Amino acid sequence: MGLEHVKWSDSVDPDHDLAIPFTRMLAGPMDYTPGAMRNAMKGRFRPDFELPMSQGTRCHQLAMFVIYESPLQMLCDTPSAYEAEPEVIGFLSSVPTVWDETKPLDGKIEDYLILARKSGPDWYAAAMTDWTPRTLELPLDFLEDGSYEAVIFSDGLNVARYASDFRREVRTVSRNDRLKIDLASGGGWVARFRRKTG
Repeated sequence: MGLEHVKWSDSVDPDHDLAIPFTRMLAGPMDYTPGAMRNAMKGRFRPDFELPMSQGTRCHQLAMFVIYESPLQMLCDTPSAYEAEPEVIGFLSSVPTVWDETKPLDGKIEDYLILARKSGPDWYAAAMTDWTPRTLELPLDFLEDGSYEAVIFSDGLNVARYASDFRREVRTVSRNDRLKIDLASGGGWVARFRRKTG
């Protein structure tokens, strides 16, 4: 089941989203079509064919672009939905569809997952959780030596009431740092690490 099922069913939820990387993706790349821009928390979701929404947070959807391996990745929502969110589409347009290296860092089927992937000189990391909020720690020892610019998308302060709320921050990190990742119920987190020059 891919994200199109939200048009007629409530079966595609964060538990499902955290089962398929451990099962379906073991056979290789998969088609899921992530990127829903209308997001709903548990109890506020309803199947709607004309105006579909996803279950979980906006950052849960963004994390799928790094966690789900798909060499022909697609965006599931309307172009106008992305045009209204330039920070989101700016980030998504930078995410590769093929990877040079993948490092699974922690996870439990249907519960949570955190991994890092490399494409060229850039690293990406992502985390997702089921309906249980949780705090994870990400050691950045997968990075090479030097300083990196980290562009980070995390669940926003108002995400419990408005699942599309997110926070974007840019900071400098190195392989000696550890990042604390706070995941809301049905939440997600994603970051790009680009080596700083000069």
